[in-house]
Amino acid sequence: MIEEAQYENALALNSMLLEYRLESVLGAGGFGTTYLGWDTHLEKHVAIKEYLPSDLAVRALDSSVVPVNTESEFNYKWGLDRFIQEARTLARFSHPNIVRVNRFFEANGTSYMVMDYEAGESLHQYLKRVPMPDETALKKIMMPILDGLEAIHQAGFLHRDIKPSNVFLRENGAPLLIDFGSARMSTGHISKNLRSIVSPGYAPLEQYMREGHQGPWSDIYALSGVLYRAVTGGHPPDAVKRMKNDQVPAALAGARTRYDERFLRAIEWGLKLNEKVRPRSVAEWRELFSGRAPMSALNRGGVEEIQLTGKAPPPDHRAHRLGKTARSRWLRRGAYVVVAALLAFWWTKQDAERAVHKLKAPPVAPSVKGGAAGVSEAVTTEPPAAPSSPPAGSTAREVRPAQ
Repeated sequence: MIEEAQYENALALNSMLLEYRLESVLGAGGFGTTYLGWDTHLEKHVAIKEYLPSDLAVRALDSSVVPVNTESEFNYKWGLDRFIQEARTLARFSHPNIVRVNRFFEANGTSYMVMDYEAGESLHQYLKRVPMPDETALKKIMMPILDGLEAIHQAGFLHRDIKPSNVFLRENGAPLLIDFGSARMSTGHISKNLRSIVSPGYAPLEQYMREGHQGPWSDIYALSGVLYRAVTGGHPPDAVKRMKNDQVPAALAGARTRYDERFLRAIEWGLKLNEKVRPRSVAEWRELFSGRAPMSALNRGGVEEIQLTGKAPPPDHRAHRLGKTARSRWLRRGAYVVVAALLAFWWTKQDAERAVHKLKAPPVAPSVKGGAAGVSEAVTTEPPAAPSSPPAGSTAREVRPAQ
């Protein structure tokens, strides 16, 4: 059959898995296969997810799942434990926008999740039918998905594989986040082929690296990639290729005639290559979409301001020139003060030196008699003349100290 040829590792169709009859393959990825099953007890359709990482395990002839070699065995078992833990966690959720896990069990050397089956189509199929839908329609899809994703993050889990095919639209239009097969799988020091857990274009840069710092911002990147696909009509470029030539801002700018500037800027913010510049949480990102937050992308190394009606504002050269002029004016005033202070100090020093010189100068007297110890004692024979100039007919006489 088509499904058997397309999914060679899938279980045989129409075979029984406990009380579930497998009718078809709904999809397959790097971590497993999802089947459409019929619950023979409750008589309803269910979706069954099987853990089968294609790079670590294969299907044996007896339908069991076995590691490809002894080197892969440890990683396979580690991933299996995480898959079971994920199933237990998701089973506790009852969120209208998260796929519900009703049961999990182990069989065939692996593990299975049994989930509600919903009729509808994936966002990938929807965008083929309705290319570049309007902003209102996209927000009706995205906002409920954000609510579900926030609940997952608050429980300590990441999806790690958000893409158009993993956003499901029910027949009534309500969105559902599905396929958590990659959730938490790249946590820890596990030597896995990272290419098997990334979807090029939707996976952030940190997901390509073994020691990449992943968090809610990683899922935000992926969901931003989904929105990029919706508003531009093309898949987002691979994160690694963007490091050399990033065409994302230009592509989003080309969509301004169809979408609001704030909406496009929020997408661009979520698609920042540097995870430290992206929104740190769904709540922070949602604020920009809702219009309650200012148009600013918070770069942890600074602030990247974004205006509502255009691109990032150009540098204010006039303000820069005014700043330089003010600084120059204060520098000149400071220089004047320093020069004035130096001149005042020099002048004061000169006055002080002249005063000291006058104090040290010997006194001048009209007649002198010898004294003791080399000290000259001046003795006047008569009071000095009062007039400041000699009377007429007198002769000026030089008076010298005693030798």
